Amino acid sequence: MPDLSAFPITKRWPAKHPELLQLYSLPTPNGVKVSITLEEIGLPYEVHLVDFGKDDQKTPEFLSLNPNGKIPAILDPNGPGGKPLPLFESGAILQYLAEKTGKLLPQDAARRYQTIQWLHFQMGGIGPMFGQVGFFHKFAGKDFEDKRPLERYVGESKRLLGVMETHLSGRQWFMDDDYTIADISMLGWVRNLVGFYGAGDLVAFGQFKSVGAWLERGLARPAVQRGLNIPKRP
Repeated sequence: MPDLSAFPITKRWPAKHPELLQLYSLPTPNGVKVSITLEEIGLPYEVHLVDFGKDDQKTPEFLSLNPNGKIPAILDPNGPGGKPLPLFESGAILQYLAEKTGKLLPQDAARRYQTIQWLHFQMGGIGPMFGQVGFFHKFAGKDFEDKRPLERYVGESKRLLGVMETHLSGRQWFMDDDYTIADISMLGWVRNLVGFYGAGDLVAFGQFKSVGAWLERGLARPAVQRGLNIPKRP
């Protein structure tokens, strides 16, 4: 039985099953990347809710695992060399899980790197830009008198959707017929943009037909449906 007692995070979120991968998360677009991936690959795990309403992410225990104070984060008791591995940053976690299990990442070296490039595209563009649209359209930013920030992020989000549209035209997934961590990384963000953020009309989402069809295919997957609600919100 692995001993995780050396990790302070287990004091606040005790592991009932320390032999399993421990996930610390919340069902946000970044959080569900990992829960969807875990559901898709079928790797057993134990989930812990990091409640933003209680500022869980700012506690010393959580910061001991992720000093950046963001979800998701994992603690894998069966990491490289059989030693526990703490890991944060959703993109890094997705790549680690794919490599650990040999799933959701092509074995061919060239296609592997092409998949990773789209993962970085999400991390560097889709996440930050769509998130800013959400802030300035739905949350506190909507009350700002200066609308230039919103216009900037809406324009950039449209451009990014255009990049996705061009690439997905004639393709089922970002890597053709191979469903990968690249797709998983973006599904929650596009879903949030047109759903929770209510910005579909703002970014003219209807004109991006290939992106819309890709989103429908992704959301229809049973593992995606499960992962979108893990962990349960309080």
